[in-house]
Amino acid sequence: MQPESVISLRSRNFIIIASLLALFLGALDALVMSAAMPTIVADLGGLHLYSWVYSAYFLARAVALPVFGKLADIFRSRRLYIISICIFLLGSIFAGLAQNMLQLILSRVLQGIGAGGNFALVYIVLADVSSPEDRGKTLSLGSFIWGLASVLGPTFGGFIVTYFSWRWIFFVNVPLGAVSLLGIALYLVEVREKKKEAAIDYWGAVTLSTAILGLLTVFLLAGRSYDWISPQIIGLSIITIAAGIAFYYAERSAPEPILSLDFFGSRGFSIGNSSAFLASFTIFSLFAYSPLFIQGALGKTPLQMSVAMLSLSLGWSVGALVCGQLVNRFGQKPSTVFGSLCLAVGGGIMITFSTATSLTACSIVLGLAGVGMGFVSMATLLVVQDSLDISDLGVATSSHQFARTLGGTIGVGLSGSFVTATLSNVLESLMKTGLDNLPLSLNSEIKHSIENIFRPEIQALLAPEIQKTMQEAVARGVSMVFWISFFASLLCLILSVLIPVRSVPRSKGNS
Repeated sequence: MQPESVISLRSRNFIIIASLLALFLGALDALVMSAAMPTIVADLGGLHLYSWVYSAYFLARAVALPVFGKLADIFRSRRLYIISICIFLLGSIFAGLAQNMLQLILSRVLQGIGAGGNFALVYIVLADVSSPEDRGKTLSLGSFIWGLASVLGPTFGGFIVTYFSWRWIFFVNVPLGAVSLLGIALYLVEVREKKKEAAIDYWGAVTLSTAILGLLTVFLLAGRSYDWISPQIIGLSIITIAAGIAFYYAERSAPEPILSLDFFGSRGFSIGNSSAFLASFTIFSLFAYSPLFIQGALGKTPLQMSVAMLSLSLGWSVGALVCGQLVNRFGQKPSTVFGSLCLAVGGGIMITFSTATSLTACSIVLGLAGVGMGFVSMATLLVVQDSLDISDLGVATSSHQFARTLGGTIGVGLSGSFVTATLSNVLESLMKTGLDNLPLSLNSEIKHSIENIFRPEIQALLAPEIQKTMQEAVARGVSMVFWISFFASLLCLILSVLIPVRSVPRSKGNS
């Protein structure tokens, strides 16, 4: 069924605006916390739970993605979308009312579940309401919104905390989310036939969720909170592997599996998702540790660092928009190859970076990598969507979002292990010699979190030779991140060449 035969142009535009607004709120909530967390901790306490305010949202979102994606192929998207937005808004209200850190973390879990549903459904709905010719252009708006949120998030958070209260970071979601909810409720209609009388794969959902939680938690904690060979990480890894094996057998016997193993037989599905995984591995590693390199190794100010990182976000947004305009003309495979090439060239240049690198060079290369990610994220989404039957559009779309989430998490986790190990060794020797002139309270803060040594007030107390030693240590540590990212981008480039021109022929019904 063609979307234009069911939905008027006016309704389609309202649906797109409402969907992008829901996506923007979820993306903003993932990025706005960096500016607000110091104030929140000062108000609620619970410093030891600091990282879990981020992780709870992230993990819940990752688990919700594949579940909502599958449900969207069985139930009405409108009903699921309304439920996911309501869950997100409920979590926002509870987060704004939180009286301690535990309440805030539980509220962030609720927000994450809602955001996971939103992130899965927005791309499903945008694909449903677009013709094949316009799908690339419409879906590229989603990537643009992500870039916009990454630009505005920290600034918006700082503004709210400075002039209002940190609680309004969450409360502001309510009126804006209500507008999105109203648009979806009034204008969204089904244009795609759902699978009738399909049984829900509860066991598959439970085992997949357990495996996802275990895997992501391992990479969030290993090398930082615990050693890789600690009992905690080994035990969690065993649980993850067991859940993965149970999921495999559950999907083999399920009449309507949450993620059919047959899908991996499609080259478009497997290679498209693998390319998205590797591209996200690369870009999120750069996103996480380029600021540390710019401030810690190059000695630049936070403002200079923000300007350099802005080029990555803008490059991503522009790349996605341009890809959306060109993908129908040049094809999904050339677009993916071009984006992967930009990532690989950017990664190759970054492995040559040192303490003598200019901020301008850093900004240009990050912008190039951002453009590459914009192309790859957009083109591979279309590759994966076209690789399966239209009735499996929900699973195809959510699998792509999940592959990106998984790639980003593992990339940041592995990169963090290398950086932490390098800086810890240098810091251990400096603690014995060069940091004696620091107040005991600052010494304690540095031991608790290595990144604190790059705070301006601590840097001002360090001797020039110690600052130079730390800059070189950061350059060495982050250089490992650049090398790992470069290899991941090369693999992405190789896989992109193997993408089929079209995964499956489109029938009239599918087009």
